[in-house]
Amino acid sequence: MSKNKIIPYNPELKKLARNLRKNMTHAEVLLWQRIRRKRLGYQFHRQVPILEFIVDFYCHELMLAIEVDGGVHQHPQASTEDLERQQKIESYDIHFLRFDNKEIKQDIDSVVQIIENWIKLNT
Repeated sequence: MSKNKIIPYNPELKKLARNLRKNMTHAEVLLWQRIRRKRLGYQFHRQVPILEFIVDFYCHELMLAIEVDGGVHQHPQASTEDLERQQKIESYDIHFLRFDNKEIKQDIDSVVQIIENWIKLNT
């Protein structure tokens, strides 16, 4: 798969991304512990600027973004905005996996299994 295509981003988002890395949610920390340091065979990065957005986790080699949705994403307007944002990013051939906080906190093993299955099917 190894495309490693350069995806444009707004450099002004770098500072915000750095801040988000320092202040991850509990669910993000749980997931990060399971996917960091090539634990799934690929390098993931946290809080990565893409276009005018920041995705929670991103693997350049797989062109895979993983989003962890908290309570703010449950509102209808937020979910519409999330979908539009996702479509813009997907237009750069980036794939998305979405999980909500509750899913990660209650069954991290299943979440990791879903990611592993996606990797097996797409590499």
